[in-house]
Amino acid sequence: MDTTSPDVLDGSTDATETPESHTSWKRFALFSVPAGVAIGGILVAMASGALAASFSISGQQFKISADEMHGEGFTQFGWINATVRNEPVPTATAGISEAEIHGLCQSVLTTEFPLVGPVSLMLTAGDAGTPVQASDLVIDMEQMDGNAQFTNMEIGRDASTLDKGPDGFGSGRGYTDLFGMQSDTIYVEDLEQTARAASAGTFKLHNLSLGISLGDDECF
Repeated sequence: MDTTSPDVLDGSTDATETPESHTSWKRFALFSVPAGVAIGGILVAMASGALAASFSISGQQFKISADEMHGEGFTQFGWINATVRNEPVPTATAGISEAEIHGLCQSVLTTEFPLVGPVSLMLTAGDAGTPVQASDLVIDMEQMDGNAQFTNMEIGRDASTLDKGPDGFGSGRGYTDLFGMQSDTIYVEDLEQTARAASAGTFKLHNLSLGISLGDDECF
């Protein structure tokens, strides 16, 4: 069975068409947390390990863009990350077992350097001939845009029972009673993400280029 998400595709499921979509992943993550859970309770849960993160995230966002991304084994659920100051940061966690990324760009903009001004760090990799390859890819994001298509989509599944994404804690599954979704495959064209954290079991970057510059120079 081949199903597609109406929230993402907003039209025909014909693979030759690329209808536009816009999903507020930050809003999705917030609504994934039960309304009765207070921030104080979330912090207690993080301290006790019930909502443990794989690592403490920084206070900065970063941007990711790609011409195309193909993925096998996709899961999505709301999550709570924490900074080193134990500040809660709600995100939407996407897990992909195997991914190929064409035209990858990743950028970080830092504006807190006195006298110097903003500083940009940018990484690019992958092309049509040799895309970036990643296994057990996990991205904690606040926003995503692009034209997306899924196969064998399941929406509204309990996040703790997701079984199509990467193996291991914090990658393929979320917290009990939270909203989750998953699919056999995911394809996204003209991908743009604002993220808080990313991790992968393996990450192969062909034609890698990394540079730093003064001023605002981001992927989008």
